[in-house]
Amino acid sequence: MGNDRQSRDDALALLAWQVEAGIDEALEERPVARYGVAEAPRHEPPHEPPHEPPREPPRQPSAQSPPPAVPRRAPDLLSADDARSGARALAQGATDLEALRSILQDYDGCALKATAMNLCLADGNPEARVMIIGEAPGADEDRQGKPFVGRAGQLLDKMIGAIGLTREQVYITNLLFWRPPGNRTPTPAETSACLPFVERQIELVAPEVLVFAGGASAKTLLRTTTGIMRLRGRWARYDHEGLGRPLFALPTLHPAYLLRRPAEKRLAWRDLLTLKSFLDGKERPEI
Repeated sequence: MGNDRQSRDDALALLAWQVEAGIDEALEERPVARYGVAEAPRHEPPHEPPHEPPREPPRQPSAQSPPPAVPRRAPDLLSADDARSGARALAQGATDLEALRSILQDYDGCALKATAMNLCLADGNPEARVMIIGEAPGADEDRQGKPFVGRAGQLLDKMIGAIGLTREQVYITNLLFWRPPGNRTPTPAETSACLPFVERQIELVAPEVLVFAGGASAKTLLRTTTGIMRLRGRWARYDHEGLGRPLFALPTLHPAYLLRRPAEKRLAWRDLLTLKSFLDGKERPEI
């Protein structure tokens, strides 16, 4: 009896020691007398298939090289002379400004038409004494189909308003009738394609004085390479074949240039005073 009690106390003490040591889980559901168990059979490794040589990865289909490019002849660019000669015949067929607009609506001789939204021909009064010619439409002009309606146009209205004129008292157009993409500089062929229509407008409006706003229109229509800073404020003689009489022309700075260089507005103001003196009959230049 005493031995049984001693064995139980020893077992409890051993169990308490195991708990303190962190051994608190049994590995099997039932206790096993390890001393009476025969040696466990050895586990053979899983059967492996006979060794095979490594397989080569599947070959990817080789990308076929593209066929050699066939050289193509680039289309001939329309020369400035060809563009102008074709436009001149059409422009001379316009008997009035509405006919000129209709011709330009169907005209495909200027590449700018393919990228522009609208034809931007003119605005103002066809009976005006003053005809203002700028360079080309911008984004606002392209959307509305009228020249000088953006920020530069608003400044132009203020400029002519300072000498007592309104938009309804002048005739406004541009050297080109379609907006160049990104407002880039027009090519000589694009300018030449529109020039005969500008000249025909001048013939049909027959103003007393032309105002060239900016270097592009001044140099093109006066056929000169002189810069606008030397041309501005000086009277010039404008004429072309088919025009009944020479016209007075006054180059000045473009309103868009004045927006970038406000300090130059004083020069434009002098040009406007020169124009006003002419319209008031106080100045009649010799050309």
